Amino acid sequence: MFGRRKKNEAPVEPAEDAALADEAETGEDDATQQRLNLPPAPRPDGPWDVSEVKEPGQGRVDLGGLYVPGVEGMELRVEVAGDAIVAATVVLQDSAVQLQAFAAPKNEGIWGEVREEIAAGITQQGGVIDEVDGPLGWELRAQVPVQLPDGANGVQVVRFVGIDGPRWFLRGVISGQGAVQPQAAGVLEHIFRDTVIVRGEGPMAPRDPIVLKLPDDAQMVPDGVQQDQAGGSRFGGGVERLERGPEITEIR
Repeated sequence: MFGRRKKNEAPVEPAEDAALADEAETGEDDATQQRLNLPPAPRPDGPWDVSEVKEPGQGRVDLGGLYVPGVEGMELRVEVAGDAIVAATVVLQDSAVQLQAFAAPKNEGIWGEVREEIAAGITQQGGVIDEVDGPLGWELRAQVPVQLPDGANGVQVVRFVGIDGPRWFLRGVISGQGAVQPQAAGVLEHIFRDTVIVRGEGPMAPRDPIVLKLPDDAQMVPDGVQQDQAGGSRFGGGVERLERGPEITEIR
C-alpha cells in the first residue's frame, strides 16, 4: 500500500540516494581498513619473538623458524611444500594444532585481513563461518564440508587462530576434539601461546612463509607408518615422532 507524500515534503532525488549510498559504503570501507591495518597488539601471554625468550630451546623442539613446546604424549608432524618445510602440526590424542609462521609488515598486523580471506574461501565452499573473540583473541570457527572415507558428505569443525608479532604472523589451525571441546583445546592453546618464532633479519615479503627445518637427530617417517615410541630421545617432553602429515586432520 502506497502512502501520499505531504505537500511540503521535498522528494529525494535518485542522485541523492546514490550519493548517500556511496557515502555509507565509503564509511564502511574506511572502517574496515582501520580494523585491518591495526598494528600488532601486545602479547603478554605469547606467542613469543625469539628476542623475548632467554632460552627458547628449553622444553621446546627446535624447528629453526619455530620452537614448538613439547607436551607429554604428543606427535609432531611437518608440512612440506616442494623441498621446504613450512608448517608443523602437533597431534595430541584426538586433537591437533597446525602451526605456521609468516613474514609480516613491521608496523601493521595482517590477521584481520587473513581472517577475511579465510572466511571468504570457506563460504565459497559452502561452509559456515563464525568470528568470535576466543581465548586466543579473534578467531574463526568454521564448519567445512568434507567427504568422509566412505564417500558420504560430512562437516569438519575447525578453529583458525592467529597472532600478529614483530614482523611475523603466527597462524594456528585447531582440529579434532580441540575444535569443539574446551577441555581438549586447553593444551593446544597453551602450545600455540608458548611457541617461539624466529623471523630472522633477512628481507622477506609479507606473507612469505618462515621456513622450518628438522632437528639434527630427527628422522622423517612417511605418513601412515607406525613407529615405536622413541626412548631416550632429546625430545623428552613427549615428542614421539616426526612425520609428514595432512594439513587438516579429519574428524570421524
